Amino acid sequence: MIKELKYVFYIIIIFFFIFFVSRYYFSDEYKKKSYRSLNTIEEKINIFSENLVTLESDTNDIIEYVEYQKNKKKKKYHFWELLKND
Repeated sequence: MIKELKYVFYIIIIFFFIFFVSRYYFSDEYKKKSYRSLNTIEEKINIFSENLVTLESDTNDIIEYVEYQKNKKKKKYHFWELLKND
């Protein structure tokens, strides 16, 4: 009997938790607060971006292209021959 009452009590607590949480998140007050906070964040980003210092780009012509030359006289090594160091 106590075990069944315990389960009923757990189910009631879970139900009330879900009910009150959903009630809060779907309320108009929460929607207003979230919208206001998003607006203030956007304003802070705009203010901060206006005060940023921009640096001049100094990376023009920094890459030098080198032609790849294939050396056909390259000796091919095999694993066992590398171990036989005379």
